[in-house]
Amino acid sequence: MTNVNQPVFGLFGVLSGLQSAVVSPLLFIAALILSSTAVATDNLAIAWQGSWQQGSLLLGRVPQDYRVRYGGVDLPIASTGEFLLGLSREAEEQIALEVVAPGQAPRTLKFDVASRSYDIQRIEGVPSDRVIPPESVLARIRSEAGEVVRARSLRDDSEVFLAGFKAPMQRPLTGVYGSQRVYNGVPKNPHYGVDYAAPTGAKVLAPASGVVTLAHDDMFYSGGTLIVDHGHGLSSSFLHLSKILVAPGDVITRGQEVAEVGASGRATGPHLDWRMNWRDVRIDPLLVLQALPALDE
Repeated sequence: MTNVNQPVFGLFGVLSGLQSAVVSPLLFIAALILSSTAVATDNLAIAWQGSWQQGSLLLGRVPQDYRVRYGGVDLPIASTGEFLLGLSREAEEQIALEVVAPGQAPRTLKFDVASRSYDIQRIEGVPSDRVIPPESVLARIRSEAGEVVRARSLRDDSEVFLAGFKAPMQRPLTGVYGSQRVYNGVPKNPHYGVDYAAPTGAKVLAPASGVVTLAHDDMFYSGGTLIVDHGHGLSSSFLHLSKILVAPGDVITRGQEVAEVGASGRATGPHLDWRMNWRDVRIDPLLVLQALPALDE
């Protein structure tokens, strides 16, 4: 077993100036030598971009023909060696990856994960139907949850995520990832997105290129809901929209207007709730912006 200590920030500092997802083997080797990123023994090496903390997205890079397994599953690896790894809000203190170099037996690398503190708000006097939904809407909620699961299962092999992400709007943040509210003593699910304060009708821009997998005008909880797949299991969701400007199957580009802010669903006022998933893991969009900054910025 090889133990690699964290945290790691800004892996591809040596590479970022290239403004390209394609890097020559010589430059890649230089990046591994010069960076303080995780390097294991026995010629097994992974360079990382991102931070090893709960809720984070990490961009790993391995030499050609390496394989990486996590949780018993082979992770897709881009043509230039990059792969994605998402850490949940409650990720354990240490995670293990299995790495297979050409001609070698599988080896396990372990990585430490920093814990985070999350804001807990306790609110009393909330109408009961906003805490526990009535029986009459439970079938609808289950059906809509199924639609979201199916949309997120449509995972494209595209590598467009390598071009990076930009915030969907430049507005004040009113809600952050990981926070949780307790209504009338009943704990609700944590908030897995970031909220932007914006008036109804404000334009929502695609944070990265991708393919639309869901466009629903009115879900019970999230109202107008849009989901975009960015490749390799990475997806964005936009909630409480007043209007959706794209349709399932549309190929969109970063910066394209895709929706308008609203207060639909179970929202108390107009705002954008932007959420991100890596596969089935809910990750912090703000940490995605750090791990995968837009290459042309």
